[in-house]
Formats: sequence, structure tokens, C-alpha cells
Amino acid sequence: MMKQILKVMIAAALMFGAWSCDNTPEEEPIPEIEVTTNNLSGSWRLSLWNDQSLPEGSFVYIDFVRADGTYTMYQNIDSFGTRTLTGRFTLYVDEEIGAAVLRGNYDHGAGEWNHRYIVESLTASTMLLVAKDNAEDRCLYERCEIPAEIIGE
Repeated sequence: MMKQILKVMIAAALMFGAWSCDNTPEEEPIPEIEVTTNNLSGSWRLSLWNDQSLPEGSFVYIDFVRADGTYTMYQNIDSFGTRTLTGRFTLYVDEEIGAAVLRGNYDHGAGEWNHRYIVESLTASTMLLVAKDNAEDRCLYERCEIPAEIIGE
């Protein structure tokens, strides 16, 4: 009798163990962080543009400097080699839409960015920007270190 009880307990334990292995826990969502210049500050790489990966060999990196409100962008989307763009950025809350908006201009009088971007999502590792005037223009950035060969060091 004792052997049968022991067999039933072992069988139950094995069944429970197999069941628990099959039920992998859902991934915890990465928590959003407050959209501030401090949390925006740092280096980012464009990983998806309009929900598509960039063409192979293409890149856009941007480094925001909170202390003086400047940025440096390294990209090869519209040039043969690396093109470096610099300027100033501003982060403000648009009361009408109730969201943080990122805007910028280029140094040397080259003008404003093509769009103002709603910061739709910001985590410690990702940032989703959506053009305020075109919701289909979506840019997903990932926090990164900009490679030395891109910076030219």
C-alpha cells in the first residue's frame, strides 16, 4: 500500500513538473519611463523606420546632450559615406494632445527638422517617435553606443 501511495505521489509530481515547464511565463513588459531631457539624453540607433528595418549597411545614430540641448546625428541614408549633422533639440509637452513632443533644428541655418515627433513610448532601452503631422512616420530607436568608426575616432 505504501509503495502504491509513493508511486501516485511521484507520478503526480512528475505531471506537475511537466505541466509547469510547458507553461512558460509571459515576458514582463519593459516599464515606461518619464519623458524628460534627462531620460532622453544619450546615444540611440534607429532600428525600425515605419515598422521596417533599414536597408543593409544603412544607419542613423543620434546622441542627445541634455546639458546644453544639442545633438549630433550620424547617418548614411542620404549620402555615400557617413554624414554628420548637429543642432539643437527641444522637448516640450503639447497640451492639446497631452504628449511630449521632440523638435529640433540644424546648425548653420539649415532649418528645422522635417517633423516634430511625439514621444509615443520611452523605456530605458527604446524610444518610439511618431511624426506629429503624419502618424505613419514612425521611428523606433534603441539605446546604444555609437561605434568609434562611425564617429571617426
